[in-house]
Amino acid sequence: MTPTARTTAALVACLAVGALALQIHVGLERRPGLTVWQEIWREARYFTILTNTLVAATFAAVATGRRPGAVWSAAITLWIVLVGVVYHALLARDLSGHGALADAALHTGVPLAVTLWWLRFAPKAGLSPHHAVWWLLWPAAYVGYALIRGAVDGRHPYFFLDPGRSGWDGVGLWVLALGAAFLAGGLAVVALARALAPHHRR
Repeated sequence: MTPTARTTAALVACLAVGALALQIHVGLERRPGLTVWQEIWREARYFTILTNTLVAATFAAVATGRRPGAVWSAAITLWIVLVGVVYHALLARDLSGHGALADAALHTGVPLAVTLWWLRFAPKAGLSPHHAVWWLLWPAAYVGYALIRGAVDGRHPYFFLDPGRSGWDGVGLWVLALGAAFLAGGLAVVALARALAPHHRR
């Protein structure tokens, strides 16, 4: 990784950490009876929070000199971009103050920053369509986690993962639709990486 790549990775990591910290602050403002750790645990039910945490850890590692592989770089980019796409398509809401700032950073700022970094700095050679299938593992694992956690504590993070609102048939259809979106997005990332790889090697 070049010094520029490492510096910009540090900025992306700071953006993700800052967005997460601000979201925790907003949560504590709304729920002053909770401790910091209780609020972190509450927020950890959301795919947005968990994926932004992966971004923060990945880009902090890059900033300290770790070189990410092409497969992981593309995966983290796909996942955080889909965070933004799904949010703006299905979940966007009107907020104000710190809540609006945290919301914009988590769902728009971080996805854009990661995408720009991937386009400019990430290794891209060697990706193939089968990687798009492997990249389904993270959202699939999250769905299992969210459903189990929701069954235990009675709180589901999103309407499309709530059997009480959508029914199990509805949840299944939503999972299939979102899985198809992740797969299509993964295939698009592979195609774009292949198109950019010759230029990237030069």
